[in-house]
Amino acid sequence: MNPAKKLYCRAFQIVFRAALPILPYRNPTLLEGTDAIIPILAENSVGQVMIVTDKGVHSLGLTNHLETALASAGIRYTLFDETVANPTTKNVEDARKRYLEEKCGAIIGFGGGSAMDCAKALGARIARPKKPLSKMEGILKVGRKIPLLIAVPTTAGTGSEATLAAVIVDSETRHKYPINDFPLIPKYAVLDAEITRSLPPFVTATTGLDALTHATEAYIGRSTTSETREQSMEAVRLIFKYLERAYTDGNDMEARHEMLKAAYLAGCAFTRSYVGYVHAVAHSLGGKYNVPHGLANAVLLPFVLEDYGEAAYKKLHRLAVAAGISDAGDSDEVGAKKFIFAVRELRQKLNIPDKIPEIRREDIPELARKADAEGNPLYPVPMLLDAKELERYYFMVMEEKTNDAR
Repeated sequence: MNPAKKLYCRAFQIVFRAALPILPYRNPTLLEGTDAIIPILAENSVGQVMIVTDKGVHSLGLTNHLETALASAGIRYTLFDETVANPTTKNVEDARKRYLEEKCGAIIGFGGGSAMDCAKALGARIARPKKPLSKMEGILKVGRKIPLLIAVPTTAGTGSEATLAAVIVDSETRHKYPINDFPLIPKYAVLDAEITRSLPPFVTATTGLDALTHATEAYIGRSTTSETREQSMEAVRLIFKYLERAYTDGNDMEARHEMLKAAYLAGCAFTRSYVGYVHAVAHSLGGKYNVPHGLANAVLLPFVLEDYGEAAYKKLHRLAVAAGISDAGDSDEVGAKKFIFAVRELRQKLNIPDKIPEIRREDIPELARKADAEGNPLYPVPMLLDAKELERYYFMVMEEKTNDAR
């Protein structure tokens, strides 16, 4: 990256970090189980609510208890289960049309990160009916209070129940972009381990590594606070302790509970301290090829951490000590390398691949430009990289294809 752009990026990040204490960050109020949603809706005089989810979650019957509770309380609901992986602008507009037709007064995001993103973007479009989502890309462009939003995560990974971010794919261009603003932080969140019991092992693995990516990138960045550092360190400790257990035995409810806690803490950390180039690259892959976000993060994480080199050694060593991977007496380089090795080892145990086969060589310059546009100047990464430099991460995880014999 050229010196002028570096100076601009770091200056932007310094100003943003200085503003952290006065910005209206908040954590959602945590609720004990979905039954606790009913009195919240009653207190807010909500007679019709929209549940935003996906067909997989609905077909597993995970929303059944909530639907029964709503009906018993006389609260009408509309079920929107058309959310797709990497939700699109069309997804959101379809949900908005239903929301208005049914005269809903609140939104319950019920599912993984995609359902949460769709629910948040729906709230933004209700609040700003004349402003398309494309005009809300970036930071602080919603600017109005959204309808009451309650988050019920069904995965332990995205942390979206605690964040100000929604990530959306443009239906026409396949450009994937984040919308970041304080009104998007859910007012309430339900952390119920029972809801995650039916998660398949592979989803448990990729979403858990998604949470590890959130916590790690939040911690090694340059806009941390004492609170986000503590949240990140605790999240990393919990993930290394419990993720493999949750993956091996989906009925291990202690592990499920602790992974939900880890994902929530990581979400609280990165919504204030932001993420880094792992996310920027992963978002471009999700937009172009529909690669699941957690999987993309899981594949990319050790490659990017290794590439940061000494710029991240000290902080990675601290995370390694927190997770019991390294001793405090190790050098920063040794501790950091132990952490990266532990990430690779965990991925192997969880059967996460090293490559993303969808990547095409000819697409890489365009993908890198999108990652550059997302990451710079916003993400306070340990080492600044421009689009040309970011291209190397795609090559690291690209599956080499041999030409067919002629």
